[in-house]
Amino acid sequence: MLEDKNPSRTSLEQLGEFGLIQHLTKDFELKQSSSIMGVGDDAAILDFGDHKTVVSTDLLVEGVHFDLSYMPLKHLGYKAVIVNLSDIYAMNAQATQVTVSLAISNRFPLEALEAFYTGVAQACKLYGVDMVGGDTTSSTKGMLISVTALGFAKEEQLVYRSGAKENDLLVVTGDLGGAYLGLQVLEREKAVFKVNPNSQPDLEPYAYIVERQLKPEARKDIVELLKKLEVRPTAMIDISDGLSSEILHLCERSDVGCNLYEDKIPLDPTVIAAAEEFKMDSTLIALSGGEDYELLFTIDQKEFPKIKGNPNLTVLGHMTHKNEGAHLISRNGAKIPLTAQGWNSFTGNE
Repeated sequence: MLEDKNPSRTSLEQLGEFGLIQHLTKDFELKQSSSIMGVGDDAAILDFGDHKTVVSTDLLVEGVHFDLSYMPLKHLGYKAVIVNLSDIYAMNAQATQVTVSLAISNRFPLEALEAFYTGVAQACKLYGVDMVGGDTTSSTKGMLISVTALGFAKEEQLVYRSGAKENDLLVVTGDLGGAYLGLQVLEREKAVFKVNPNSQPDLEPYAYIVERQLKPEARKDIVELLKKLEVRPTAMIDISDGLSSEILHLCERSDVGCNLYEDKIPLDPTVIAAAEEFKMDSTLIALSGGEDYELLFTIDQKEFPKIKGNPNLTVLGHMTHKNEGAHLISRNGAKIPLTAQGWNSFTGNE
């Protein structure tokens, strides 16, 4: 995981802006039929014909969203793309293109950017999307990354946050809480390293949760699975800010309430073990941790037989009348109001 601290260095000034763009993007090929023009002109040209275009954008700032003391640049490039693709899949759409823009300080040589773009290229290849443009500029403070993702879907396939109905089932993919606990492990090892620079962290026991933080995956497979099962969610959102925040978004936009059952929240055994080690409550971590990039969606009850027993999907609860509000039903049956305590980039608080 640790990077070579003394790699060869090429000054960015030697290339200039256009030379830099050309150098970093020369190996990106356009594979999508909708990509008419990519990098190299004033704008990318995309042709979606009779489809609806879906666009999402994210800004990632060093020191706020990522820490380069333990985030390899290759992983960062990969993750920057993934977090945007997740938003496209949350619309039940197919992701097709991304643009990647960077602001960097003069402490970054060309080799650092090559590592970043290697991660971008890996994500593009794995998820079948084209990198069609972006921008680079200088920064007085560290690194800033802006990624825009584009995709498409037919109108009847699109799923919004606003379609959930009373009595719909609430379903989540995968498991929750791993990314936040992975971050706790990395922060702890960073603190140990500051005290003793010769210490070598043993991250093997935490491999799953550290990977959930450093190299998350977007759930393209779930969009394909739902299509195969002939299940169209009534509402959907990706889990970037924590389960409770996302449930409240769905409730607000759909004008409904929700009962979430604590004993149904899917937790990986490594999450439970790490939560105990850090003396944290695993349910609270799942509710507020964020960065899991799983999909949270609602379905009509009549669709339940189609998803029953599927290892990728867990029914967490159901939607209620809006007057009932959104609640966590604890293991002992207590009804606790859900509050949004997820990540807030303006305060840095969980």
